[in-house]
Amino acid sequence: MVPKLQLKSVHFLLTYQCSLECDHCFVWAKPDVEGVFKLKQVRNILAEAKKLGTVESVSIEGGEPFLYYPIMLRILSEAADLGFNVEVLSSSYWATTAEDAMEWLRPISEVKGVELTVSSDLFHGETWSEENVRNAVKAARALNIKASIIAIKNPNSPVPCPSEIEGVKVGLSELMYRGRAYSKLLENAARKPWREFTKCPYENLADQKRVHIDPLGYMHVCQGISMCNALQKPLSKIVEDFDPYKNPVIEPLIRGGPVDLVEKFNLPHDEEYADACHLCYAARLLLRERFLETLAPGQMYGETV
Repeated sequence: MVPKLQLKSVHFLLTYQCSLECDHCFVWAKPDVEGVFKLKQVRNILAEAKKLGTVESVSIEGGEPFLYYPIMLRILSEAADLGFNVEVLSSSYWATTAEDAMEWLRPISEVKGVELTVSSDLFHGETWSEENVRNAVKAARALNIKASIIAIKNPNSPVPCPSEIEGVKVGLSELMYRGRAYSKLLENAARKPWREFTKCPYENLADQKRVHIDPLGYMHVCQGISMCNALQKPLSKIVEDFDPYKNPVIEPLIRGGPVDLVEKFNLPHDEEYADACHLCYAARLLLRERFLETLAPGQMYGETV
């Protein structure tokens, strides 16, 4: 049977733990969060992803996956052996010198086709290009690891983001007002009338191509909106059974974005919001008690795991 969803990528949130506690983080990562994927759990999900026959890539994210380096390395290696394109995302906190960065990345360079993506922006450090980011990129290039850099716009800073760092192009993305940004960064945000937010600008919820799976097993179509739990039900079965139009939260988001979600449940709201994520997240907070299995886990809403 061909599954309804044609997933192309699976992103493992290896842990919610992170060496940083950034104001813009939409998974609420921080140093003292508990919980990490067990290797056996990831292996089972990788086997299920392979069974689907549509998944092409696997990403290891967090939190900060380098905090669990041996497990991260094993997952990258086994995912590559299964034929997936593999990627790992990091803040590069570990690249304290160029020489040390080489030692951290050398075992990763032995994984076929691995890609390294590092974060570099004014939420992660004092400048757009911290020394550890430059060290990580230099080491990656020296080891023939494909490297990329992601950055998030800081609307409160007049300092422009560089187009590249150490010869690597910087991919600049909009700040999303959800997660910790909803709590920390809204004070000076420009706002628009709430009725403008009639679609999700980031996910095609009717034809999902990627999912994020966290160490609790929740399988997110968007962080904090979960299809099911991949530790309780096989991923291939979740994909086969899932109908987004039967999900009480996802269905209105498909029909008319955050505006439809508010109207479907007659939720109280302000007249203006910073972006679609702001309105959607505010609505989800009001709906959590009604849909705890979908609007999960609590970590995505600022509750400690």
